[in-house]
Amino acid sequence: MDTAENAANYVTETVKGTGAEASKETNKQVAKDDDAKLSTRATAAKDALVDKKDEKAHDTKADLSKEQAKHG
Repeated sequence: MDTAENAANYVTETVKGTGAEASKETNKQVAKDDDAKLSTRATAAKDALVDKKDEKAHDTKADLSKEQAKHG
């Protein structure tokens, strides 16, 4: 891959990671909301875990692309 493509991948993965982080935080707040139904809270807690996994995956891909761009 060339440097420009790695740089573009870095930006894309960073944006996706930021989106997953925002979704995770929103779901965490819903999971803690005493006014929400139990099923809603449980679903939000599960979704927050999935978002956390996605966030880490995108951050890892972004870091890899960044390193490849430096050495490309």
